[in-house]
Amino acid sequence: MRNIQAEEITEAIAALCIEANRFLPKDVEDCLRQAEKAEENALAKNTLGMIIKNFEIAAQKQLPICQDTGVACVFMDIGQEVHIEGDLHKAVDEGVRRGYGEGYLRKSVVADPVRRGNTGDNTPAMLYLDLVPGDTIKISLAPKGFGSENMSKIAMLKPSDGLDGLIGFVLQAVKDAGPNPCPPIIAGIGIGGTFDKAAFLAKKALLRPIGSRHTDPFYADLEKTLLQKINALDIGPQGFGGKTTALFVAIETMPTHIAGMPVALNINCHVARHASLVL
Repeated sequence: MRNIQAEEITEAIAALCIEANRFLPKDVEDCLRQAEKAEENALAKNTLGMIIKNFEIAAQKQLPICQDTGVACVFMDIGQEVHIEGDLHKAVDEGVRRGYGEGYLRKSVVADPVRRGNTGDNTPAMLYLDLVPGDTIKISLAPKGFGSENMSKIAMLKPSDGLDGLIGFVLQAVKDAGPNPCPPIIAGIGIGGTFDKAAFLAKKALLRPIGSRHTDPFYADLEKTLLQKINALDIGPQGFGGKTTALFVAIETMPTHIAGMPVALNINCHVARHASLVL
């Protein structure tokens, strides 16, 4: 059994909050640069160029890539041979509190969904825990802005809706979103499970490296098909048209009930921020 102090988790979370908001992951950066080179629409190409310049300036000047520094979504894979000394939830929230304070990041979380009232420190984090074999803790932090989050959708499809119904749902949701989620987007899609599990799978899919594929060839092909169909919508970067509406489609799946086919689409903007470390 390995002991990890709660303070170590707090320090790690604080550092990840700042890193994720200031530096775009290399796979996202490379994909945007490739998209700019391949884009044929002049306005879309220029828009992608400005997006690239923005994240370059953010990195150089140590500033947030986007003014919406989001809700801190924290994914933790906790080894079963780890004992955490202290309160895990308090440690995570303290990390977010420190990171958003020390990094001068915008605090966007309200204390009550209806009555509002800013918490003042961007807590609480949205915390997702998974027990895994081993004696380490992997922490992934993804700040999620709500321009894209608000465009996400879930559908409780019937088995008879089939593959065509699934594709139609995703395409209609992207059409409805239009320019609002700051395209080019990354589409995380969760299929199966239950109402809540499908949504979780969709959000977790956004952590996948661009270019990775589902292990099942059927879903790997579906990822490619959906990317092609989304990019044929001509929404383009920031809604100005062009062939770069999406950078990547990632699907995560799990078994479900015989009577249903839950499908969730979690949209991320082009500022697909996430950072990870292992304790």
